[in-house]
Amino acid sequence: MREEFRLEPAQVPGAQFVDMPARLRAAAAAHPLEIAVIDGAARLRWGDFVDTIDRIAAELAERGLRRGDVVASLAGVSADHLLLYMGVLAAGACMAPLPVGAHPDALRAMLADSGAALVFADAANRAVLAGLGAPADRLEELRPAAARRAPAAPVSPAETDLFDIIYSSGTTGTPKGIQHDCRFRDRQMARLSGYGFRPGAVSLVSTPLYSNTTLAALLPALAYGGTVVLMRKFDARGFLELAEAHRVTHAMLVPVQYRRLLAHPEFDRFELSAFEVKLSTSAPLPEPVIRDALKRWPGRLVNIYGMTEGGVSVILDCTEHPDKLDTVGTPAAGGELRIIDEEGRELPQGETGEIVGRSGAIMVGYRNAPEKTREATWTSPEGHTFIRTGDMGRLDEDGFLTLLDRRKDMIISGGFNIFAADLELVLCGHPEVHEAAVIGVPSERWGETPLALVVREPGAAVAAEELRDWANARLGKLQRLSAVEFRDSLPRSDIGKVLKRELREPYLKQAQEA
Repeated sequence: MREEFRLEPAQVPGAQFVDMPARLRAAAAAHPLEIAVIDGAARLRWGDFVDTIDRIAAELAERGLRRGDVVASLAGVSADHLLLYMGVLAAGACMAPLPVGAHPDALRAMLADSGAALVFADAANRAVLAGLGAPADRLEELRPAAARRAPAAPVSPAETDLFDIIYSSGTTGTPKGIQHDCRFRDRQMARLSGYGFRPGAVSLVSTPLYSNTTLAALLPALAYGGTVVLMRKFDARGFLELAEAHRVTHAMLVPVQYRRLLAHPEFDRFELSAFEVKLSTSAPLPEPVIRDALKRWPGRLVNIYGMTEGGVSVILDCTEHPDKLDTVGTPAAGGELRIIDEEGRELPQGETGEIVGRSGAIMVGYRNAPEKTREATWTSPEGHTFIRTGDMGRLDEDGFLTLLDRRKDMIISGGFNIFAADLELVLCGHPEVHEAAVIGVPSERWGETPLALVVREPGAAVAAEELRDWANARLGKLQRLSAVEFRDSLPRSDIGKVLKRELREPYLKQAQEA
């Protein structure tokens, strides 16, 4: 039998657990006629929303689902998908939303790893699963069928019951299933409760339901009784139109979305004064983008640095700390982070090392992979378990965290460590640079050398050598770029992270063939 290794979160004094189905039922009882979900022309009132969730739970039980089972889905952003998600929780089961667009081999591995008792897919994705020999039930038909069932007896999930399993995108390699229990999600929601999620608040969701980025803001929006507007596919103008039409107060966006929205030629013509809080996570939010948003977009702007695994939660209220925009903020209440070296020794303030974090919200562990769970942790001298982020950073004298690179993305040139983030910051200071990614490429002389891949602003004419010389004049001697190459765009994950692995691959292959 495989050894179990379950991580335990830090203690949270005074924390009172309330399960998600109970929160939804309380909201429906308080204001049954208010709108819970908007999906295009469709509107679901709170009373109907929760009644449908309970009927779906009953339907799932009729199909053999039991408490603790897993339900997998492959679907886009829709009311049907959201109802399934909440219906699974109301049945006391665990949801495993699979990433749309993942490689078929990765999807096959995720399905096997999840051990899903039931699988659902929408019309756009059923053929994908069928091609894997994994037929799925029709998501669109679940709601009408469920309406013929009597609601199930209310289920009250325990704190340690699994809430969901979130898988990495699986572009290459074996994706890991990150398991969250109900306690994790409850504490995560409590951490965001101070940002105005409440009845009457309107949250616009424009990122996938299988992403922790989405769930971090979507769940409190529902748990605290607000209205959720679902955007099936993001585009800048469509987002602005929805935000204006529905008087949106909250949104969780990734940095590339902020870039596209603020760059839209009609951005300033839209009425966005209802915005109270805009959240950003999943990748660093560049300082120029932050300053532009603070100037032109009403409401607070809050940057969150964290991991799907939990443990680390660092928050920067950009509106309150305009002098700290080169950082990602300070640990959220109840959280703790430290910086360690390669030998696992804690480093003092100001020194650069790997970021490790601990909080009341931490994953149960990677599914079916206790050895990988152990590898992802660091134990402090006091015996506390921290999550290893794989990110490099340093703390300043005020306790604010400066985020550098992924440890695996750090460039080692001539025996010296070079952090691409430092070089990218300089490059993005050039008026003709839209965005930049710096990678290490093989070098016979230095082992690795920094190469800049740059997307220019529209109409820009700066030459590659001219930009390289401009940047090198502003960099340290050991940081200098070997070359600059231009790209029309940079490859990104579904939630906007630049895929440096893909950028490095052709150079590594070229070196191997040389």
